[in-house]
Amino acid sequence: MQQLASGMLLVATPALQDPNFADTVVLLLDVNDEGALGVVLNRPSQVLVADVLEPWRDVVAEPEVLFRGGPVGTDGALAVARLRDPQEPPVGWRPVAGLLGMVDLDTPTELVDGSLTAMRVFAGYAGWGAGQLDGEVGRGDWYVVTSEAGDAFGMDPDVLWRDVMRRQPGMLAWHVNRPVDPDLN
Repeated sequence: MQQLASGMLLVATPALQDPNFADTVVLLLDVNDEGALGVVLNRPSQVLVADVLEPWRDVVAEPEVLFRGGPVGTDGALAVARLRDPQEPPVGWRPVAGLLGMVDLDTPTELVDGSLTAMRVFAGYAGWGAGQLDGEVGRGDWYVVTSEAGDAFGMDPDVLWRDVMRRQPGMLAWHVNRPVDPDLN
């Protein structure tokens, strides 16, 4: 089994029955001995960031909506962003992997202005206790894949699952065009 790490993607397999995660792509933000935390990248809501976090309206990437980050803590928000210059992280920055990190939404936006190339805000998160995610991966609920630079900020989150699967080698890419009804094979 591949070692889980911050910055990796979890791609829901067809076997995953939990409706909270069907056809999702999750970006892992933190992985340690106590568990894992991530956000669902491909579940945009209809709520504009400007309507709930007005100061961040000009900082977020398109689509400028709040994303449903997961079933846990949906009354709170997390911001995932990409740095412009790794030598100049803004106040409130927490690195995740490479240029990807989290921004504290209590930071005044003027202290962040110009330091990011993209940012998304997520209501809630996905969380797993110690060993739980390893068990789900071992059971076949998730594919663990490497993230690419644009995954967290793509213009069309609805096609992210297929885009990520399409670039995987071998049988994983087959799932992109799999028939819904196995009797059609």
